[in-house]
Amino acid sequence: MKRLTCFLLWFFLSEAQGFEILTNALPEFAEYGDLVELAPGKFQFVPENRRHQRSVSGEAEKTMEDVDQVTLYSYKVQSTITSRMATTMIQTKVVNNSPQPQNVVFDVQIPKGAFISNFSMSVDGTTFTSSIKEKTVGRALYSQAKAKGKTAGLVRSRALDMENFKTEVNVLPGAKVQFELHYQEVKWRKLGSYEHRIHLQPGRLAKHLEVDVWIIEPQGLKFLHVPDTSDGHFDGVPVISKGHQKAHVSFKPTVAQQRKCSNCSETAVDGELVVVYDVHREEKAGELEVFNGYFVHFFAPENMDPIPKNILFVIDVSGSMWGVKMKQTVEAMKTILDDLRIDDQFSVVDFNHNVRTWRNDLVSASKTQVTDAKKYIEKIQPSGGTNINEALLRAIFILNEANNLGLLDPNSVSLIILVSDGDPTVGELKLSKIQKNVKQNIRDNISLFSLGIGFDVDYDFLKRLSNDNRGIAQRIYGNQDTSTQLKKFYNQVSTPLLQNVQFNYPHTSVTDVTQNSFHNYFGGSEIVVAGKFDPEKSEQLQSIITATSANTELVLETLAQMDDLEDFLSKDKHADPDFTRKLWAYLTINQLLAERSLAPTAAAKRKITKTILQMSLEHHIVTPLTAMVIENEAGNERMLADAPPQDHSCCSGALYYGSKVAPSSLPSWVSPSPTPRTPMPAVGAPAVEITPPHVMRVENDPHFIIYLPKSQKNICFNIDSEPGKILNLVSDPESGILVNGQLIGAKKPNNGKLSTYFGKLGFYFQSEDMKIEINTETITMSRDSRTSILSWSDTAQVISQRVFVAVKKEKTVTITLEKEMSFSVLLHRVWKKHPTNVDFLGIYIPSTNKFSPKAHGLIGQFMHEPKIRIFNERPGKDPEKPEASMEVKGQNLVVTRGLQKDYRTDTVFGTDVPCWFVHNSGKGFIDRHYKDYFVPQLYSFLTWP
Repeated sequence: MKRLTCFLLWFFLSEAQGFEILTNALPEFAEYGDLVELAPGKFQFVPENRRHQRSVSGEAEKTMEDVDQVTLYSYKVQSTITSRMATTMIQTKVVNNSPQPQNVVFDVQIPKGAFISNFSMSVDGTTFTSSIKEKTVGRALYSQAKAKGKTAGLVRSRALDMENFKTEVNVLPGAKVQFELHYQEVKWRKLGSYEHRIHLQPGRLAKHLEVDVWIIEPQGLKFLHVPDTSDGHFDGVPVISKGHQKAHVSFKPTVAQQRKCSNCSETAVDGELVVVYDVHREEKAGELEVFNGYFVHFFAPENMDPIPKNILFVIDVSGSMWGVKMKQTVEAMKTILDDLRIDDQFSVVDFNHNVRTWRNDLVSASKTQVTDAKKYIEKIQPSGGTNINEALLRAIFILNEANNLGLLDPNSVSLIILVSDGDPTVGELKLSKIQKNVKQNIRDNISLFSLGIGFDVDYDFLKRLSNDNRGIAQRIYGNQDTSTQLKKFYNQVSTPLLQNVQFNYPHTSVTDVTQNSFHNYFGGSEIVVAGKFDPEKSEQLQSIITATSANTELVLETLAQMDDLEDFLSKDKHADPDFTRKLWAYLTINQLLAERSLAPTAAAKRKITKTILQMSLEHHIVTPLTAMVIENEAGNERMLADAPPQDHSCCSGALYYGSKVAPSSLPSWVSPSPTPRTPMPAVGAPAVEITPPHVMRVENDPHFIIYLPKSQKNICFNIDSEPGKILNLVSDPESGILVNGQLIGAKKPNNGKLSTYFGKLGFYFQSEDMKIEINTETITMSRDSRTSILSWSDTAQVISQRVFVAVKKEKTVTITLEKEMSFSVLLHRVWKKHPTNVDFLGIYIPSTNKFSPKAHGLIGQFMHEPKIRIFNERPGKDPEKPEASMEVKGQNLVVTRGLQKDYRTDTVFGTDVPCWFVHNSGKGFIDRHYKDYFVPQLYSFLTWP
């Protein structure tokens, strides 16, 4: 992976007197008397008359006594992260306190893939500013300046593993110079967290060294910490201030703290300041943020069972892998094989000039097979050439053959991981032909990931190869850390949670959407989609995400909270109001650069090139098609920051390379805004639009309302029990249908009575082996030992064979078993600080459900309606509640006329439902004593002797 090294070299022509300006007073740079010692590092100060002796080594510097007169007055870094979009400014101020001119080098490291957006420089009062030009225009301006004998500079690139921005200027005695560089990047989530790395290499002691990192995350900060990267030298120096949605990390070591030792003149500040954090997130649909005409959608679901993998490891064992590379690769592979799950299938292909396989077909990742594969890998002896083409085709054949024979789980994920350190030397040598062969043979459900070890491999080829086949490439540096790098990459793709993830937005108000269709989603990562939004065409923005999990089809809906975000950002001076625009531009340009490398025709490539150039100029960033021209106000001093080499992979650090799909290309089974197939109300939150009267309900503490359609009567009763007890509501062993509810208690008794409510409901559909647990926080679906979890904060649909689950955000869950059964659960939210009440659930079951004659339970027994006769109505003890006699099941009961609540249409106050109330916990109306309906577990059928 080529490192961008922006080497901005300041050439002084003999005719030019550009910075030969004397300075007498330096009030801004006062009090630097204790900073005259030179320490080796990134800032180098070389006398102009001794430039041939320039060196970063301590021995050479000791001969330059006059160099000690150059002072680094300040070194400041300010970095702001607003919703994953990071902007960073690095500023340094240097004073030449020497009687001789000095050459001062500004050399900083920036993250790979970051966009440089601005650079300015002030040399003794002369200010240089930057502008972005089309590359040929920028080079022409540079040539003009150089041809006329004016000061000019040029940025050059080197194939190193880090990205550097470097410039050198000549500073006269007494002069001061200030450098300031701005860059921007997106924070990509890896293995469950974001890492923000700032390279700090001032090279010498600084009078003022200040680093400030502000993090503003509307979703809220889950955790944040600053790991020690200096072996304890700066223990206690970083200061962390963290709130719910904001954090500030400050690193301001004093001069004494900067010293390597108490009497050292060298600085210990030589490394990285790392901030690690993660955000709170909803279970599935993520966060949709809209601001200033752009939207950003963050998607990082968790709490789902992994999808089984079919994985082929294709390992280069040619002679160039001999030594440390092979040793480290074997060590990594042994750990990776141990991490395979029992549901995974795998094999190993190793290749040099020949291609071999550990197994000719996929095998289950049992302990025995893994042990055998590890022994095979340990015996590999690198030798010979490199036949990449044949090795990849063999791996593809194994996967294709297994699929053709029906040996792969239809819901599994197929991956090929290629590990190589060199170009092909045997077999097919033409890279474009290898790419074509792979593309023609690989199935569209296989992802190819490529790991290039060292710098001998053609990394651009690996990136094209992977991007073209639903994967990404990553460079692995060939050193003692190779094993760790390999394992870390595998961990990123080891847990596939979703397949075929597609984001859809209304085409009437949304345009210019970035890639919105992704082959896989891996646990611990994050998918980011952005686009433009026109608020004049729609007051709200709603998204629909479709995906496939281990055992279900998912439809997730998200409604953006626009006003809340604007109000939140306006209250923080560090929040970047342009974060949505910058993030959209960053994604779009990177994705276009990747598409440009894969363009099928010259015309297509020209079209993409034009778009990239326009966006680069509009957003003032350096890309492979632009250059940064840096000049003074008069225009007679000029230098050129040329663009970095093109990186064909999208979005450095991102795990996904996707595609774009049209807004109308939803799968046929998707029906936005889920509504139950049999209209059903639910308990607890806003209401279902259609409220059929023929339902049986359980509400509040808990009140049972049984509707008897033949009699057209509502009969009510209460169950007074204890928190923790589980009541059977429906038990139908013949149909294999079960519904149970577990009671929770109020926070404290009211008038000596502790109210109880349903806090958890369990549904079991035996023929589908599907269990659904609903509580006041989540909806958990389990099938075949695999689990998916939805949150009440989502609007979603899930389809698993015949079971359809629809969630309306903070309102209802509707469960439908084809056209035979439907159940609806309503969520009741109460004020969190209420002294007594708690959140609870209500359940509604239509009397039209087709249970078997053996159905029972507190509700199930009434699916076969008993005959009742209500007679002898008379005044009751309460004049507003008359009494009557009810004949049912051979008994005469005294019942009272009263009102209960149906919350389907009014979730706050409810709708009154007149009913005849049966006292003593339904005694005489239900078949047995209410305690006989207790069951031991949430999924226990009712069993009576």
